Amino acid sequence: MKYGMNLLLWSGEVDEGLLPTIEKLKGLGYDGVELPLFNLDLDYAGLGKRLDDMGLERTAVTVRNVEDNPISSDAKVRARGIELNKRALDCCAAAGAQTLCGPYHSAIGHFSGAGPTQDEWAWGVESMRAVAEHAGKVGVKLGIEALNRFECYLLNAHADSARFAREVNHPACGMMYDTFHSNIEEKDIVGTLKEIKDVLCHVHISENDRSTPGAGNVNWEKNFSGISQIGYDGWMVIEAFGLALPELAAATRIWRRMFDTELKLAEEGLAFMKSQVAKYHA
Repeated sequence: MKYGMNLLLWSGEVDEGLLPTIEKLKGLGYDGVELPLFNLDLDYAGLGKRLDDMGLERTAVTVRNVEDNPISSDAKVRARGIELNKRALDCCAAAGAQTLCGPYHSAIGHFSGAGPTQDEWAWGVESMRAVAEHAGKVGVKLGIEALNRFECYLLNAHADSARFAREVNHPACGMMYDTFHSNIEEKDIVGTLKEIKDVLCHVHISENDRSTPGAGNVNWEKNFSGISQIGYDGWMVIEAFGLALPELAAATRIWRRMFDTELKLAEEGLAFMKSQVAKYHA
């Protein structure tokens, strides 16, 4: 297993000021960090070199919005979404990020008042296939993320994102599993993990309140035993959110502080992940 920490706990983009914190994450025992790719105009090649020097691998995360929604009825808007997803992949390649995860299949936080139409689903698959073709060229794996019903409407259950990835039908396109969204949407955690095994390429470890993993109400026994049963041995990345980034706090509905410090969350979360993996992968 490889253990990572999503840097969105600290910032929406990685700059020089965040590098000392990243060095501390390496000291705690992390194998890598997950880079937020919201600003696509940074020096990601330079960042990749700095992280290489630290001995840290990386994955990345990005999102799409209404103005670049890959399932929009407007072909120009869909094209913009494809373009930005391809640019995010180029940033991944420059930074040496192995996987691009996130809900970049549709606009986050945007709702039509109903579930996805057949046209929206078809547009999404078509858009993602174009992105997957580019991902294959630059050597990055896509990890499509289902979000709970309060954050998007295209892909809510993990079976949705698995079906979506299968319909994209490209070796560079997989999907990711997230314990926070699973806690809301899945009735059978172990059964879900078995169902998505063939396309699973990334895992987010996230508590029910987005704070320190292991300190809340997620059914960790079923999650870690299920992950073990399917033989998953890839990236396991903590995704937690706090108040450091006001716009992200607003988007994730974080109104109160739920942990002592970000680094203590990272330290305790890593110890928790490793203890659970040791317990269920023995």
